[in-house]
Amino acid sequence: MSVLLYLVLFVLGLVLLYLGAETLVKGAVRLATSLGASKLLVGLTLVAFGTSAPELSLDVTAAFRGAVDLAFGDLVGSNIANIGLVLGAGALVRPIRVQMRLLRTEVPMVIAVSLGLWAMAADGEISRGDACVLLAGFVAFMAYLVRSGLRAEPSVQEEISKLADVPSKRGKSAMMVFGGLVGLVSGAQLMVFSAVSLARTLGVSELVIGLTIVAVGTSLPELATSIVASYRGEDDITVGNVLGSNIFNILLIMALVALIHPLPVAIRTLKMELPIMMVFAVGLVPIMFTAKSITRWEGGVLLAGYVLFLGVQAF
Repeated sequence: MSVLLYLVLFVLGLVLLYLGAETLVKGAVRLATSLGASKLLVGLTLVAFGTSAPELSLDVTAAFRGAVDLAFGDLVGSNIANIGLVLGAGALVRPIRVQMRLLRTEVPMVIAVSLGLWAMAADGEISRGDACVLLAGFVAFMAYLVRSGLRAEPSVQEEISKLADVPSKRGKSAMMVFGGLVGLVSGAQLMVFSAVSLARTLGVSELVIGLTIVAVGTSLPELATSIVASYRGEDDITVGNVLGSNIFNILLIMALVALIHPLPVAIRTLKMELPIMMVFAVGLVPIMFTAKSITRWEGGVLLAGYVLFLGVQAF
């Protein structure tokens, strides 16, 4: 099979993956609220999984198929792309204001989980024991999200509740959940197959494919959301999606993948990609603390840094 055909299959898988994720989350939200669940809690939890559902499906599928380098590369690459590509492009459209709440909590969390992953990888593997620690961190993070939401001002709670304010019949909602799962699984299978095949055909490692093509693909929804939100001045959505996605990628998805199959970490990854991920995470501090915003020129720096990262991968 040709490279072009593998690329077509990859794009088809990507489309199925995102249609499946969107349908699944909408169906799950509607089903939960129709069964009497609190709209506030549904908005805080189920909706939060929306941007990470594609990575979750793809990387768990990759782990079951033994393509662990692809899964690890996607997660690390997605975290780098979320900051360099997504925030960078968003800030170029319009300077992004950053709330102090994000600076005090989410940004330090992103740095902490990135540093924790790097430390866990120092022995050359993300083990099942490491995965349990990450999952414990994820439970703590979700508890923090719920607690913060329940203590938020009434106006904020109302906005969160609106995310789940989509009444629908239970039967239709259940069908949406089922259809979304089918789309997620089918899309993930196609993407993993085509990505592994591309790596073999082009003579590059699955890790590099995961860090580049797959990572950019799974970051496209965040990119689209960031650009639209920046244009509309909805800065909390732009920054919140990126920070939340990066935390979910490490604490939840990396943990699940490592539980299925311990993840070997190459020396090159330990010395280059993981430090680069840390640089992007720590770089948010001086960028965001200056005037509590990401200006256009700072967005340009982030984007240029990401392009440089891709260039390094190409060689």
